[in-house]
Amino acid sequence: MKTTRVFQITALLLVIVSVIQVGWWVYDQHDYSTQKLRDARAGDAREVAAAQTLLDAGIPAAQVQGLLPAVTLTNGHATLSAIVDAALVEERNRRTNQYTWESGFFLLALALCIGVIWRALRAETQILQEQDSFLALVSHQFKTPLASLQLSLETMAKRPLSPEQSRTLIARMLADLTRMESMVSRILDSVRLERGRVDLKSEPVDLAAAVGRVVTQFEERARQEHIELTTDVPRGLAVLADSLAVDVVVRNLLENALASVAAVSGGSVTFAARAANGDVELSVRDSGVGFRADDGARLFKKFSRLHPGGGSSYYGTGLGLFIVRLTGGRVSAESRGVGQGAQFVLSWPAAPGQSV
Repeated sequence: MKTTRVFQITALLLVIVSVIQVGWWVYDQHDYSTQKLRDARAGDAREVAAAQTLLDAGIPAAQVQGLLPAVTLTNGHATLSAIVDAALVEERNRRTNQYTWESGFFLLALALCIGVIWRALRAETQILQEQDSFLALVSHQFKTPLASLQLSLETMAKRPLSPEQSRTLIARMLADLTRMESMVSRILDSVRLERGRVDLKSEPVDLAAAVGRVVTQFEERARQEHIELTTDVPRGLAVLADSLAVDVVVRNLLENALASVAAVSGGSVTFAARAANGDVELSVRDSGVGFRADDGARLFKKFSRLHPGGGSSYYGTGLGLFIVRLTGGRVSAESRGVGQGAQFVLSWPAAPGQSV
């Protein structure tokens, strides 16, 4: 990464030097053309002076005209031919315009190169910042469950426990392992989806069944965190999407909602679905911490986790909602503000043969 950055900066500096060089070349050529015009006019002025001297000496005008064709003789007076002077000016302008157009083309090409390199540098800087934030975040999020696992195992190894105490510690360890597995899955899902390594199919998916499968996996967690989890998804409502993608989307939205509600010590999460205008909409409404209106655009960005006072989960990789946007369909989010809960609405095309 550092080698690439050094190369980009070096290329940018070389392009900037090239721009300066082209600018100097244009200036030098314009100055050269102007000087050539001055020299030519000075030479013509000498010819006019010589012609006038010859005329004053009594040399016939016809003979003087033959010797100095660039001079016009009128009533014994010698002047520079207007045609010759116009030709000199035209030649100067032609050369100046040629240099201007050629240099303009090179400057435009160099400007585009600068823009591309500068954009690449900014993108790389952003990626490096995201990577640093991601590594710090993941390290912190893995450290917590690992410390909990270590404590549970040390407790079991150092003293005898009753069956009830053993079950409690085992449940805690399983929860910690599930949490780490969830984070790893999100990281792998985001990489595969972002790089196009997942071939998303388009087939009819029973939305009620998909939501039911995911909700069942989180019922125990919801109960422990004092969250009422309800669904209102009509049977037979099918969407045209990838079945695995639908499961991933629903799971990530549910985990996000549960984390939001858990942060306020309990509440509710409700799934609802309806058919509308050829699409099927699935809404996930929670009574959690919500978010500020100006934070809505950040929710679906990679590694984005809002401030705890404005919608952040207490743990996570910042990839859940980012994955939602990668799995197809349309998604939107709204909240009345901090402490007012939030609602996410997913929309897929309705499966063929379905009344909408």
